Amino acid sequence: MRVRNRKGAPEMMAANGQYVVENPEAFRGKWSEKFGNDNPIHIEVGSGKGGFITGMAQQNPDINYIAIDMQLTVLSFALDKVLHLDLPNVQLLHVDGSSLTNYFEAGEVDLVYLNFSDPWPKTRHEKRRLTYKDFLKTYETILVKNGQVHFKTDNRGLFEYSLGAMSQYGMVLNQVWLDLHADTVFAEKNVMTEYEAKFSEKGQVIYRVEAQFQDEMSKMSI
Repeated sequence: MRVRNRKGAPEMMAANGQYVVENPEAFRGKWSEKFGNDNPIHIEVGSGKGGFITGMAQQNPDINYIAIDMQLTVLSFALDKVLHLDLPNVQLLHVDGSSLTNYFEAGEVDLVYLNFSDPWPKTRHEKRRLTYKDFLKTYETILVKNGQVHFKTDNRGLFEYSLGAMSQYGMVLNQVWLDLHADTVFAEKNVMTEYEAKFSEKGQVIYRVEAQFQDEMSKMSI
């Protein structure tokens, strides 16, 4: 969803280089240097206003988080949160999620989050869905061996499509939720996005899957 441009957003982003990476290509294979440690790296593709990634960063200070979004305005709202919370384990990238291999080396990322991605419901737009096979191939490339993708959505059609795409790609669906918020155990640690909180208040069902890539040996053993 497009949001109205925020006055001063470009200047705000440019003035906070400690959190906003203007030349992410330069850190390909060197993100541990950027963060100053060897902690695991989790990325969120389509991070929106940053409620999820900043919540996760607070909850897990020993994990490095990278928020990725094409919209500068929404990233500026994420920056607001990072600055307010003073989170040293968060970096923001204003880039296209389809070009992740330009910014991350093979095996450099430990986990990929996809939250409330655009469903692109028309068939002709299938290739734009973040769970389309080409995107899955990109995630597999940058992830560690047997890395995971955690996906949340309120869109049943997109969820069913994604389960099928992941299974067809050869991923293992480790855990599937058809009503995430009905799981009181998971709810204790669940960090909601802004959309999730909004939809939850309306009683809308939230779907979630934890899917894992397999190496060739693992595929052969099934």
